[in-house]
Amino acid sequence: MADDVLRLAGIRKSYGVGKPTETEILHGIDLVLEKGEFAALIGPSGSGKSTLLNLIGLLDRPTSGTLTINGTDTTALDDAQLTRLRGHSIGFVFQSHYLISAFTALENVMMPMLLERGRPDAAMREVARGLLDRVGLAKWRDHLASDMSGGQQQRVAIARSLAMSPPLILADEPTGNLDTKSADSVFALMREVSASSGTTFLLVTHNLALAHQCDRIIELVDGQVVAMAGG
Repeated sequence: MADDVLRLAGIRKSYGVGKPTETEILHGIDLVLEKGEFAALIGPSGSGKSTLLNLIGLLDRPTSGTLTINGTDTTALDDAQLTRLRGHSIGFVFQSHYLISAFTALENVMMPMLLERGRPDAAMREVARGLLDRVGLAKWRDHLASDMSGGQQQRVAIARSLAMSPPLILADEPTGNLDTKSADSVFALMREVSASSGTTFLLVTHNLALAHQCDRIIELVDGQVVAMAGG
């Protein structure tokens, strides 16, 4: 329990609750991810992956069940508390990098810290520089995001996701827009980050070759976990 970064118990999610059109999307999900684990979430379209990821990312609330992030039960938290917990405990990497094209790589990585503290300072810049060094972009710190390749932009997105040192990273199809070489490089970087810092990753992917390189594969079908196995 002490090493649990994520714990879901009996998570259900319905839409249109109390209406004739009420539909349950997730049907009692139980899931635990431990510190440093690198897991893949797979499943066909319509299986509930996006709904589950939104709940884990504290972007939506479950209809019932308990969701615990890094030891904090989120059930009774208000919106402000959820926002604070999300900002400190969860990093996001998406298929589209969502960088600000008119900002430099350094400025993009600083954004989560800037949202937290209100104004840039030397400490933020130092953290951002260190993260860009870590993802192999030391020479690209002052380049605009729009001037970088897709693989480089995704590396910036990974650095940005680490800005607040979150224990959990949610990566939603992070290699989906990349060519094979860039995808392999980005995946290897995420694995290295997980191994070296103990950061837990949940990787949503349709790429079974990548999924089988993860520590564990979690398969979701029709709103239920049907299989969990080593990669």
